[in-house]
Amino acid sequence: MGDVLAARAVKAEADKGSEPFTFERSKQYHKAACEVIAGGVNSNVRLGQQPLCFASASGSKLVDLDGNEYIDYALGMGPTILGHAPPALIEAVGRSLAEGQLFAGQHSSELELARLLQQCIPSADLVRIGVTGSEMVQAALRVARAFTGRPGFIKFEGQYHGWFDNVLINHAGAAADPALGLPFPVKMQTPGQSHPAEADTFILPWNDADAVATFLEAHGDKVAALITEPMMCNSGGILPRPGYLEALRALCDKHGVVLIFDEVITGFRLGLAGAQGRFGVRPDLSTFAKAFGGGFPVAAIAGRRDIMELFANGVNHSGTYNCNLVSIAAGIATLEELKRDGGSVYDRIESTGTRLMEGIAAIASQHGVNLKVSGFGSVFHTQFTDEAEVCDYASFARGDAKRQKSFIDGLLLQGIRPTGRGTWFVSAAHDQADVDRTLAAVDAVLAAGVDAEPA
Repeated sequence: MGDVLAARAVKAEADKGSEPFTFERSKQYHKAACEVIAGGVNSNVRLGQQPLCFASASGSKLVDLDGNEYIDYALGMGPTILGHAPPALIEAVGRSLAEGQLFAGQHSSELELARLLQQCIPSADLVRIGVTGSEMVQAALRVARAFTGRPGFIKFEGQYHGWFDNVLINHAGAAADPALGLPFPVKMQTPGQSHPAEADTFILPWNDADAVATFLEAHGDKVAALITEPMMCNSGGILPRPGYLEALRALCDKHGVVLIFDEVITGFRLGLAGAQGRFGVRPDLSTFAKAFGGGFPVAAIAGRRDIMELFANGVNHSGTYNCNLVSIAAGIATLEELKRDGGSVYDRIESTGTRLMEGIAAIASQHGVNLKVSGFGSVFHTQFTDEAEVCDYASFARGDAKRQKSFIDGLLLQGIRPTGRGTWFVSAAHDQADVDRTLAAVDAVLAAGVDAEPA
C-alpha cells in the first residue's frame, strides 16, 4: 500500500505543469529511414511500434529525438543489466580499443572470459564464445546431432530460440489445437522459411512432463536434443511447475537425449548461475547472450566436456567476429561487476523489481482489472487475463492482447517503456524513484481505462 500511495503522490506532483509527449522528430526520422532502410527498422521486432528514434541513454533512462525521457524497462531487450553506459563497462571497452579490434586469431582476454564463464555456469565443463544467441542455439543443435547420431529435436510451443528456419516455428499466433495430437502440427512464422527445415522439429506443450514422456517413449530414437527456455520469458514470465525441469532432466537421461537450456535471457539475469543455478537443474548444454555482454554483442555455449569436445573434432562452429576485442572486454567487465561483493547487485535488482511487481499488482487490484504480474524481480511479465494459471503458451495466448497493447502504449505516453510484448527487465541502475514514477504511471493508465488505444 505504501508504494501505491507514494506513486499517487508522485503522479500528483508530476501533473503540475507537465507537458504531453510529442513524437514529431521521431516521426520525421522514421519517414526518412523508410526511404533507405526496409521498413525503417533493422530488426522486425521493432516493426509496428511507436516509431521512436533515441538520442541518448544513461542509467535507467532513455531520451528520444524529441527530448522525451523514458524509464527504460526494455533494456535493449534484456542485455543492459547494469543500466545504460555504466562507467566500469564503458571504461573497459574504451581501453580495449587501443589494442586493436579483430585478429583472426587468439587473444589472452578470451581465455579470461572463458574462465569467468566456467566459474559462474554450473554446467560449463567447456565453453565456446560467439556473437549472438541465435548462432549459439544452432551450434548447440548441431553438436547434439553429432553426439547422438539422431536428426530431430523437441521444441516447445511459444518459445523463441532465434530467427533461423528450423526454430522459428510455433512461436507466435494461435495456439495449437490439442485435439490434433502430439507433436503439434508445425506452423511456420514467416514467408520464405524452408519447409524441409521443419522435418526434424517436434513441437510439444511446455510444463507438461507427461507429454514429453509419451513422445519420447514412441519416438526417442529420432530425438537428438530437447531445447527449452527454463523460464518462458518470450511468451509471458511463465515459471516451470515444481518438478518439471527435473522431469525433463530424467527423461533426457533415460532416452539419451541432449538437454539444452536456452539461457539467452535467463543467463546472468536470474543470478550468476542463471536459471540452472536458480532452479537447481543441470543441462547438458546451455546457450547465453544478452546480459553477460552488458549491451555489447557477445554470446556463448557451455556444457559437458564429452559433447563440447566435438567442436575440436570435426563439428564446425565458426565466426569472423567471434572474440573480437570489444565484445570480450565488455563480457569480462560485465561479469566482474555482477560478481562484485558476492553478487550483491542481484539483491538490489531483485528488491527493486519485486517492489515494482507488487506495486503493479496492488494497483491493478484497486482498479478491479485483470492485470496479472508473473516472473521474478529481474524479469517479469504483465498480461490481462482471466486464466487461473498461465502455465504454457495456450493459456498465455488466451490473454487480452488488445488491452495489453493499449496499456503499453499508455505507459509510453507517461514516459515508461517496457517491451512491446509486456516483458519488463530491471537493471542495477533502476531505483526507488523509478519505481514510484512507474507505479504512478500505471495508476494513471489504469484509471483512464485500457479498452481502447490512447489517442
